[in-house]
Amino acid sequence: MGFDFHGGTYPEGAEEERGDPGTAPEWRLPAALAASSPLCGEKTQGIPGDSARGSGPGRYLGPLPGLVWKHFTGRDVVSRWDVLQAHTRATAATATQFLDSLQQRMPFPIRAVQVDGGSEFAAEFEQACQQRGLRLFVLPPRSPKLNGAVERAQRTHTEEFYQVADCSLEMAALNRELRDWEKTYNTIRPHQSLGYLTPLQFLQQWHSERKV
Repeated sequence: MGFDFHGGTYPEGAEEERGDPGTAPEWRLPAALAASSPLCGEKTQGIPGDSARGSGPGRYLGPLPGLVWKHFTGRDVVSRWDVLQAHTRATAATATQFLDSLQQRMPFPIRAVQVDGGSEFAAEFEQACQQRGLRLFVLPPRSPKLNGAVERAQRTHTEEFYQVADCSLEMAALNRELRDWEKTYNTIRPHQSLGYLTPLQFLQQWHSERKV
């Protein structure tokens, strides 16, 4: 699920599309514009919460034949702070539920949402963004390179959680285990891209530098 929480101005050339009255405005970024947009690519400077994104929902085969989990990741690309959640299905309802989790668990306000288009991001999800006062941006289809930061995050969570943990089969228990891993990822595990700080340490340093 692709998210980009953006707090600045919106790229010139983005097309605002509206569906039925009452639905959220949807900004579709043409491929050429998206490739050069500050909403896409790698972001190493800025304000935490102003440019985060995500990918998915990833499809993971569970430990039993026929068991499939849908994994959602939301990432702030300045601090590398991640929010993780698993569901049995990827729908507008589960995407909206994850949106609520992002707003609750990101340690800064969310201003806009960038998604990689999919059926789970239909009118219901657009309306959910509108109700929460969030702008919605949609990446061009089949553009994983525009969401590379979170594609790598998905790989990390696959390799360091799903492939090594003795995951529960029951979804509520699995999400409790994901929350434990999320805490480890954000507050204990060093990140090379942050100079071997954790996301929490990076945020503490970022706030400290701005008080000077």
